[in-house]
Amino acid sequence: MTKLIYEKSTSGRRAVLLPEPGVSRKPVAELIPARFVRQSGPALPEVSELEAVRHFVNLSRLNHSIDTGFYPLGSCTMKYNPKVNDAMAALEGFRELHPYQPEEQVQGALEVIHTLQELIGEITGLPAVSLQAAAGAQGELLGLMLIKAYFKDKGEHQRTKVIVPDTAHGTNPASAAMAGYEVIEIGSTERGLVDLEALKAVVGPDTAAIMLTNPSTLGLFEEDILKVQKVVHEAGGLLYYDGANLNAIMGLVRPGDMGFDVCHLNLHKSFSTPHGGGGPGGCAVACRPHLEPYLPVPHVSKKESRYFLDWDRPRSVGKIKGFYGNFGILVRALTYILAHGKEGLTQVSRDAILSANYLKEKLKDSYKLPYSQPCMHEFVLSGVWQKDRGCSTTQVAKRMLDHGVHAPTVYFPLVVPEAMMIEPTETESLQTLDEFVEIMLRIDKETKENPEIVRNAPHNTPVGRLDEALAARKPNLRWKPL
Repeated sequence: MTKLIYEKSTSGRRAVLLPEPGVSRKPVAELIPARFVRQSGPALPEVSELEAVRHFVNLSRLNHSIDTGFYPLGSCTMKYNPKVNDAMAALEGFRELHPYQPEEQVQGALEVIHTLQELIGEITGLPAVSLQAAAGAQGELLGLMLIKAYFKDKGEHQRTKVIVPDTAHGTNPASAAMAGYEVIEIGSTERGLVDLEALKAVVGPDTAAIMLTNPSTLGLFEEDILKVQKVVHEAGGLLYYDGANLNAIMGLVRPGDMGFDVCHLNLHKSFSTPHGGGGPGGCAVACRPHLEPYLPVPHVSKKESRYFLDWDRPRSVGKIKGFYGNFGILVRALTYILAHGKEGLTQVSRDAILSANYLKEKLKDSYKLPYSQPCMHEFVLSGVWQKDRGCSTTQVAKRMLDHGVHAPTVYFPLVVPEAMMIEPTETESLQTLDEFVEIMLRIDKETKENPEIVRNAPHNTPVGRLDEALAARKPNLRWKPL
């Protein structure tokens, strides 16, 4: 049997095909047909290393990132990514892996995946875990596929509806529709929590599941979550947990203990892997044992001391991604969890909650606070007072950019007019939080004394005021020197 291996050569490492015994080895490059082999070098620009470094460093300066400034993007958990995570993912034994290498050559990588599966099962209270999904949205779809396969096996084909609160993440109704369900929206109480009476009015024998996160996108803990799960479970439905807000409850409470049957976790939100730019994504889907048979193949399993890819799962929903997730992201997540331990992850949540409540109390007199109860890891302000002075939330957000702070999530959740959803995370210092408060108070003062400077912001960013509708429909992706 021919296998692909890597061996050292005078020029570094090279890929070699290891054939049957008695047959000489050949570098892979010698097996490529001549018509596919380049006859001359690529026409690359002739520039010095210094010029190349300056070019890319200057490009990077055009972007705002968590490494360069505060990024209080509510619901997205833009926390710092420790560089030790990158160092672990860059280890040669992980970095040089090939997706087609045989299992006996990648036992270490399979152990990483299996260990992370077990730890996430413990963190969530849902023991069966898959790490195959590429990102949160695909994880949501996978979770709903598990629910659909489960009810299909039970012969309960009438369960065609998924209930979604009006404070849910926007991907929730989209994922439910993608999975073929009818989406039923329910409202919130005046305190921003799930309306139990509204839930009881729509739940029934056609209910497949309810999708929600706890705390919600308003940053509020659902105090009646056990009552919610009882209503849905008594009707025969299941509970889906959107794990985007796990950063608020790690070590404090588990989705499984709240009654949820399946959840997905965005690894960048809770476990500090990179976030933004469309990737690289990483997602865990965890579920109760009655949904485990439907997890995707191949599943990383262990028998005695050997790890292997288990394809023998006849009730599986199938393979949802080529190869196995974004492996480097999984290494980073495991590094973060092992570095913190149980006590550390609990402290992460406590610090995130403390930071959010600190900012809420500092800003509530200058920006309208729609919900007065203590928040969890994030909170929502309303810019209606500033809007009454002629400065919209969009304009306030753009003015923040002039101060080197990325704007929070704006106009979401939709239940709050002129919404600003702010999440400071646990990784920011008290000094940074106080600087943010000062900036927000200064902008509020400007809306009273000099509103034009807010209306025309930003003033000192690499790109000025954009026609947002035109930019979304006809983006100009060409790079031009400044």
